[in-house]
Amino acid sequence: MSHSYSINGELSQDQRMDSTADDERSPLITHSDSRSSPIWALTRSLSRNDAASSNGQQQQTTTRTLGLFAGVFCPVALSMFSTLLFLRSGFVVGQAGILESVLQLVLAYFILVMTVLSISAISTNGALEGGGAYYMISRALGPEFGGSIGFLFFVANVLAVGLYVTGFVEAMIENFGPGGTMVDHAFLKGDHDFWYKYLYCSIVLFVCLGICIVGGAVFAKTSLVIFLVVVVCLLSVFISVFAKNSTTEIEYAQQAKHTFERRNISLECFQANASGFVLQDGANYTGLRAKTFKDNTFSKYQKDYITKDLMTFATVFAILFSSVTGILNGANMSGELKEPSKAIPKGTLYAVMFTFISYLLLIILVGGSSDRCLLLNNYIFLQEINLWKPFVLIGIFAATLSAALGNLIGASRILQALANDHLFWFVLNPATITTKSGNPYVAVLISWFLVQLVLLVGSLNAIAPAASVFFLMSYASVNLACLALELASAPNFRPTFKYFTWYTCTLGLIGCIVMCFLISSLYSSIAIIVMLILAIILHFRSLPTQWGSISQALIFHQVRKYLLMLDSRKAHVKYWRPQILLLVANPRQCSELITFINDIKKGGLYVIGHVKLGSLDSYTTDPILEENPKWLGLIDYLKVKAFVEVTMANTVSEGLQHLLRLSGMGGMKPNTVCFGFVDDSKPKDTLSFMNNERRRRFFTRLESGKKVSIDNLFMNIRGDGDSGQLSPLEYVKLISDSLKMQKNVCLCRHFDQLSKQSIVNSKKTLFIDVWPVNLFRPDTANFFDNTCLFMLQLACILTMVPGWKSKTRLRVFLCLNAQTDNTLQKQQKLDAFLHQLRIEASVKIVTWDHLVSHLPVMSGNSSDKLTLMEKFHAVPTEFISSINQLITSYSSTTALSFMYLPVPPTDVRESETYLNSLRLLSDNLPPTVFVHGLHPVTSTTL
Repeated sequence: MSHSYSINGELSQDQRMDSTADDERSPLITHSDSRSSPIWALTRSLSRNDAASSNGQQQQTTTRTLGLFAGVFCPVALSMFSTLLFLRSGFVVGQAGILESVLQLVLAYFILVMTVLSISAISTNGALEGGGAYYMISRALGPEFGGSIGFLFFVANVLAVGLYVTGFVEAMIENFGPGGTMVDHAFLKGDHDFWYKYLYCSIVLFVCLGICIVGGAVFAKTSLVIFLVVVVCLLSVFISVFAKNSTTEIEYAQQAKHTFERRNISLECFQANASGFVLQDGANYTGLRAKTFKDNTFSKYQKDYITKDLMTFATVFAILFSSVTGILNGANMSGELKEPSKAIPKGTLYAVMFTFISYLLLIILVGGSSDRCLLLNNYIFLQEINLWKPFVLIGIFAATLSAALGNLIGASRILQALANDHLFWFVLNPATITTKSGNPYVAVLISWFLVQLVLLVGSLNAIAPAASVFFLMSYASVNLACLALELASAPNFRPTFKYFTWYTCTLGLIGCIVMCFLISSLYSSIAIIVMLILAIILHFRSLPTQWGSISQALIFHQVRKYLLMLDSRKAHVKYWRPQILLLVANPRQCSELITFINDIKKGGLYVIGHVKLGSLDSYTTDPILEENPKWLGLIDYLKVKAFVEVTMANTVSEGLQHLLRLSGMGGMKPNTVCFGFVDDSKPKDTLSFMNNERRRRFFTRLESGKKVSIDNLFMNIRGDGDSGQLSPLEYVKLISDSLKMQKNVCLCRHFDQLSKQSIVNSKKTLFIDVWPVNLFRPDTANFFDNTCLFMLQLACILTMVPGWKSKTRLRVFLCLNAQTDNTLQKQQKLDAFLHQLRIEASVKIVTWDHLVSHLPVMSGNSSDKLTLMEKFHAVPTEFISSINQLITSYSSTTALSFMYLPVPPTDVRESETYLNSLRLLSDNLPPTVFVHGLHPVTSTTL
């Protein structure tokens, strides 16, 4: 027999010392000297690396050497110049016209500025470590979305490296390939040979790899020089436009001269002859002219001479946006910045403003000085109009190469951060390997290899849409993280950067998502699907991180709001659901009962309550603080959707009153109390049995360590010689107190015999039996009260639960006197009643004339039988044994029985008789639930 309920007595001093020793060995138990924890936490929060020694402080200082200008402004500005500045500015203006080019530029920079504001807010809300944008997102959104979005951001950086390397090689071929503007046929093969172009890209990427292996700090130190070179080259373009004010014919690019197909396009510059060559060899650079400006004002989208695809607003915007996506390059260097919280906001905003002004001036000057045919057929025309051609060539090489280096370093740092967080099992462990100076050379090699695969795409314009989409998704996640932090209203979210609101976060988020799908719905869908799959995988990993998840803050915010809206005064019986408090002493002997209550709660509140006997005056600190982690670990292990409430009281009855009054909140309060059954039988350790069974089935899962440690969380069950810690009087008082506090009551017995897995695996149909009659008052068998309806409701709920639903059927027993009752009529009435309640059940007729006839006539007339029905009436033990045998005869295929629980007698001297009667009635039965209901729980109305 299962002793599912017993309350722990107060431990002796020796037991307490032993328990403390065991607790200290358990990883889930808080150390008894809790005063040291806040000090440790404070020192750790001030500096992550100061716990080891002063050597650690010195190492941290030496690795953080970069300031605002060299560490943030220059990498961001260089990455935002990249391919657009010298290679695609003419393409954008030629296709979109001046107005749409400015519109696209403003739209792109609006999204960037909104994102920069979010980055600035997050980066100034605490100590920022290595990992940059990934670190900020993961620590704000939690490991599930942080890890998945970090992966997307890593992919975006890899694509960007391929984009910039391809742009670099395209410029080399335009200048040094067949028909090159600088040197003709300097390369063995031209752009028409795909594999030679791939070879050139691989060589350039290998140079980038060598620089990155040396270290990111080396590149950052040289980025200042590279930036100055790019600025000088850009100034030479501005000066040349004003200095060269005469009309000059400039040849088309070699690829543009041969179209490979007849282009049916209205512009004269694209009219081809029969052999496929265009009729014109070039177009005019006019200098700044009003007519040229007017001709280039509006868009005229044409085919790109490299990809042969017809351009649209979305494709041109994708190319423009992919070239200005470097706003997180400064954040990616957060591990090398002296003061990342100050450098990242200021440096990034300054770089965004500087590049926006530069692009705006360039669009206006290019649109007002060059014929549209020239813009569409020669992407490096800026060399031809420059006072000294090599200026633009040097600028192209410096801008694209530096952008490629910046993103390759950024990708490796993100990969290293993902590996250090151990989010993806052992897969990324090699990326944690670094040099003595901290350079993650293995992560650099992995990123380099993936870029090699991207280079197989072969064209800058073909890579640009995918890169833009992944960057936009990353920026959208940054805005989402900041928006979530702002909406959660967490007191600790108080960034020193104040120039943001939830409006800016929302606008940035919406802008990113809209432009993603405008550029490519295919790539956007792929990115979202990948992100969700990774988030689901990481969620099921149940990562034991201590980062803090924004989801918890948002859930708290929403739950509080809806709890305030949940008004118990508006409750209606149509929407009633069981909200259960299960009182447990030692879960070792009632783990099956805990999982069973989880099945019948039907989405309602489920609270596992525990009473620790004692007084707070006997302890130096509250012992409940040590108890709570154990019970939370139990809930995680059993996978039940329950809350835990642990209280301390001098008696179990007093503790139960605490739990009934204080458990739950607002309109979510327990309406039903469940107890195990108290008897003298030896309890079984069902928790250990379940532990071993699950280990056999799921030994490969991540949480196996949790299964091993569950054995040490709770004390052993009582042995043969130990007495139960509740007397019959105390136990019956718990039932009386619960009813007095207007709670439904369930007493659960024999649940050590319950095995849901056995029910699921059963090859035959099992039954859930309901005996809706007070077997201690057989004269009331013709009546149905709230208890009978409550029993039916619980049984019906159980038949809706997966596992029970497919293997069990509901069976209602109708006890009749065959000599005096109209059997057929009563069966039809019960069938009709069940149909009216929408309960699918079969009615089983049981005649008990031979048992009831020997009972003495009970007091009470027919008018008050309904009132007397819920009362307990002492009957001879022979009658109870006979009823027990009758029930047993029908229980061979019974999985669970629900039986009527009468109200305990008011005379406490009858408490032992009451409990013994219940024990005798349920001996040798399957798992049994004695039920007493106080309130209506079913409805027949719409």
